[in-house]
Amino acid sequence: MPNSIKTLLLGSVLAASFSGYASAQDAETDDEAVQETVVITGARGQPRSIADSPVPIDVFSEETIKGVSYVDTNDVLKTLVPSYSLSRQPISDGGTFIRPASLRGMPTDKTLVLVNSKRRHRAALVSIGGSGTQGPDVATIPSTALKAVEVLRDGAAAQYGSDAIAGVINFILKDNAEGVTLTAQTGQYYEGDGTEYILAGNIGLPIGQDGFLSISGEYSDAEATSRSVPYCEAWACTDVNDPSFPGPIDTTIAGYDPDAYIAGLSAANIGFGDVVQPWGQPEASGFRLFYNAGYDLGFGELYSFGNYSTSEADGSFFYRFPGNGTIENLRLEDGSLWSPLFFFPGGFTPRFFGEVIDYSVVGGIKGETEGGFTWDLSGRYGHNEIQYTLKNTVNPSLGDMSPTSFHPGDLINEEIQLQADFTQSFDTGLASPLLFGFGLSYLDESYELVGGDAASYAAGPYAGQDPWGFCNAGAPTAAGLAVMAGGSSLDCSDPNDAVYTVVGVGSNGFPGYSPEFSGEYTRDSYAAYVDLSADITDALFLQGAMRFEDYSDFDSELVWKVAGRYEFTPGFAMRGSVGTGFRAPTPGQQGTTNVSTRLPNGFPVATGLFPASGPVAQALGAEPLDPEKSTNYTLGFTSNWDSFSLTVDAYQIDLEDRVNAISTQDVSTDPTSGAAYDNYLALVDAGVAGAESIGGVFYFTNAFDTTTKGVDIVGTYATSFYAGADTSFIASLNYNKTEFDGDVDALFNAEDQFDFENGTPKWRGAFTVTHAFGPFSVLGRANYYGKYENSDSGGAAGLIQEFDPVVMFDVEGSWQATDAVKLSVGARNLFDEYPDEADPAIGDSCCGRIYRSDSEVDWQGGFYYAKVTAEF
Repeated sequence: MPNSIKTLLLGSVLAASFSGYASAQDAETDDEAVQETVVITGARGQPRSIADSPVPIDVFSEETIKGVSYVDTNDVLKTLVPSYSLSRQPISDGGTFIRPASLRGMPTDKTLVLVNSKRRHRAALVSIGGSGTQGPDVATIPSTALKAVEVLRDGAAAQYGSDAIAGVINFILKDNAEGVTLTAQTGQYYEGDGTEYILAGNIGLPIGQDGFLSISGEYSDAEATSRSVPYCEAWACTDVNDPSFPGPIDTTIAGYDPDAYIAGLSAANIGFGDVVQPWGQPEASGFRLFYNAGYDLGFGELYSFGNYSTSEADGSFFYRFPGNGTIENLRLEDGSLWSPLFFFPGGFTPRFFGEVIDYSVVGGIKGETEGGFTWDLSGRYGHNEIQYTLKNTVNPSLGDMSPTSFHPGDLINEEIQLQADFTQSFDTGLASPLLFGFGLSYLDESYELVGGDAASYAAGPYAGQDPWGFCNAGAPTAAGLAVMAGGSSLDCSDPNDAVYTVVGVGSNGFPGYSPEFSGEYTRDSYAAYVDLSADITDALFLQGAMRFEDYSDFDSELVWKVAGRYEFTPGFAMRGSVGTGFRAPTPGQQGTTNVSTRLPNGFPVATGLFPASGPVAQALGAEPLDPEKSTNYTLGFTSNWDSFSLTVDAYQIDLEDRVNAISTQDVSTDPTSGAAYDNYLALVDAGVAGAESIGGVFYFTNAFDTTTKGVDIVGTYATSFYAGADTSFIASLNYNKTEFDGDVDALFNAEDQFDFENGTPKWRGAFTVTHAFGPFSVLGRANYYGKYENSDSGGAAGLIQEFDPVVMFDVEGSWQATDAVKLSVGARNLFDEYPDEADPAIGDSCCGRIYRSDSEVDWQGGFYYAKVTAEF
């Protein structure tokens, strides 16, 4: 899109933002039945209650959100929504800084995230492996800014557009015009590490007599944790007390000295922990600010909201030991031998640093005419950026000329959207007026890879054999004879001489973005939708929606949805829906390039990810990405008997052309290696610099179809056991199972297939009890994770590990010391439960790792905290 149009659109957003947002429909007060809470997600125009909704919706109030001790909104959702999953991956490139999540077993980018019912922009991170998910960074939304969270557990692409396959999460911001809230919290893990400090606050200010400005801020600082043992494997051991120390490392590497190696082990890891390979929570800090504002003009309401946040974190890559392919002998220009041990006598563990910068602004005006016609005109701009720094490493190909700190580059995602929404009700003789909603949207998206410093991607002299021309056909040249005369040990007749050594290109661990693989990927799209709903009779409600979207980088899509609810009695109703949906491949998925160190077979290799539409991936058989398409089915019931309510909803999601990275394909310069050598030749033909140093290749593709089946069960009960006391019970349970629909042997090896279908818990539950009596209150919560499995070689006999179910208990006690001050103490994972330790025989727990680092079951142990809240 031309820059002049971008400037005009951004100017429109800013111009509409000088005043604020008129709040959405307030939730009911706490003493009213939960089932009568009003929701706006999934409804056009007239809001409905939870009980009256034709699709399952969870609503979490401000008080419920406050009852979760986590600072990260991702963790808040994981605690409250059983079908929302999250894992901490300490060695996952950018996933260390922006944690991908899932809803109903679907990756983040298949759940639409809204703030005040407006689409939230995506994060800049594209997950390198798996589905390549690129979704919004929920962590940039401070929980202190939230008035409520609505989770629509149903496909809604026909209503909201791309991404709403698994569901919709709508964050409703506070809209107070007065009052101040301040919160301070600190705590640490039972292990004595991971100390956390949180300061949060909110202030409401009036804008004249008819407006408000609500500002929320949050600062957090969390120290790192370590759940590690010394790195001691068959190929290298760093535990000086182990009889196998130092293992079969190559002690002929230049610069190796036994005493210097032992002394240098303590400096190999510059991060937290006393091991060379730390596993745990990364050190992280962040500042997050959100505002929400509105002003009533009489004929309409001006509104605006937006945010600014910055956060920093750091994590490690795998330890590099002598002879591992990175620390190797090189023959310098003077003929002497050199290796990175001269920089790092004990080997080294690259340390990855990331700063995430996120800001957005939304503005608009909305109103309603006397005839009941509602209109809402809005615009938004969103920016998310990750700035990478890599330390304690080298560019091996530069040899002794390599720096040890690099800036590999930045990732930037930007979005600009204009939206127009309208509704009109008509009296057609039905039990309620027919509500007709329609709207238009224009969205411009861009994804940019900003190139790193030259040293981070440079192919230095040691990216090829004999860079100084010492040898020719196994005999020394004049240059070779000269250095030999000076005392060099050069032996051109020995194919293992260091003169022939080839090492990796780029900053080791995360090579930088080179100019040929940097740049900006842009696209725009147009959309139009219609939505009809009405109570056909006093007992039957029906809703239908249809949406058309047209993208500049692939064909258009038309999706639809039908939903209904039938009330058999005032306390029992059936509800269900069926519809189609889609998810457009993001600009990041289509444009990202990355070469990083991964472990497809247990050992570090440089693995290259290339855009599916680019020449490199096309040389490897890739095709341009197409949209993912879904068909969603939901059927369930709602029931309410006095103080008890129960909802049960079964669902099925058939997803076609699911985007995923193919299994890593080996690359080898050995002509006898078959397909691996063919891949090498394909890379060379495509002009990939340093192709000889790449050990694996992969790309995103529309890989396969899946079927996801599950059920959500939510029960609530409220009672008073004695005068002056109130007790509430909430039980939420989710069963979710995803299977391949068709043969995927050509894309995934047997291990990947088995782990995809069995590697996460199918059952997940959260059971919460709150009891309030006088100035005191107590909260207890049990978090249940069902069994799951992990395999090696595709589940062959003896090579499957089954992880037992885990229940983790949280507890918090509070005392309302004064009208303004509340004191709280609590513990997460009260009984210090851990998942089963990973079986080393399976191959996913090497290198000092105790637990599966990608597990959805938290493996940090118990955490205790204290909190003080003041409200004025």
